Amino acid sequence: MANITPENRVETLIEALPYIQQFRGHTFVIKYGGAAMEEENQVERLLRDIVFLEAVGINPVVVHGGGKAITSKMRAAGIHAQFVNGLRVTDAQSIQIVEETLDKEINPKIVETLNRFGGKAQGISGRSVFTASRLGPQNAGNDGLVDIGFVGAASRVTTNEIQALVKKEIVPIISPLGAEEGGTVLNINADVAAAALASSLKATKLIYVSDVRGIMRDPSVKESLIPSVTVEDIENLIEEKIIAGGMLPKVQSATQALKEGVEKIHFIGGHVPHGLLLEIFTNTGIGTEIALS
Repeated sequence: MANITPENRVETLIEALPYIQQFRGHTFVIKYGGAAMEEENQVERLLRDIVFLEAVGINPVVVHGGGKAITSKMRAAGIHAQFVNGLRVTDAQSIQIVEETLDKEINPKIVETLNRFGGKAQGISGRSVFTASRLGPQNAGNDGLVDIGFVGAASRVTTNEIQALVKKEIVPIISPLGAEEGGTVLNINADVAAAALASSLKATKLIYVSDVRGIMRDPSVKESLIPSVTVEDIENLIEEKIIAGGMLPKVQSATQALKEGVEKIHFIGGHVPHGLLLEIFTNTGIGTEIALS
């Protein structure tokens, strides 16, 4: 940073200016998870980026994950973490751990940190946002059908509280939980929850911040990043098994959000310093963007 001249700094601001003008007043849904939630310096950089977005007139809405913290708590309770098609198998004991970790630990910490950086944030339990329907048994290949327990999909999204906060220039921080009509709490994959929310809000952008740089032909080769794809490309990449495992719910929920009115999807790596701002406010970006066509 010390080697950057004042002229370079000004050029950076000028490059960002048309994007700031274009997106002022627009809503961005940001799904925040993976290792970006584990390293303190990465957490701070991302949350400062979110404060910056709000400061220049963009409306960020955050849906956070918490998978690694939940897995750690489950391990301490003697429960082995199991995933089927990227979805966490969640029994009656596990759902209590999931709810406590998301709503009582992770969510308040994100709110506190963002406020400390000069932003304004308020936590919302996903239970008041997502009416959920329980998913049935999932096909686990050679293991046949597996009952994944207290896991749901968002069948209805209630955005009144979120929209009220946005109007007050307060950043909503939302946990990926849902509730059945009878009140039973269900675990919702955070990627799926973010996509459902972005669709309901008709967000301009849905941005996934995770462990990976974007969609990659070979995750071990950083040069294999695919910078831009369409929904048709996605279908081919799934058939070729380039998109598989934990990336499946991310990409499938993203493509559905595009079909429901979200303008553009971005996948970026949380390990990239200020990657959120680089993706939005520079001409080249750093991750993968998905458009309808």
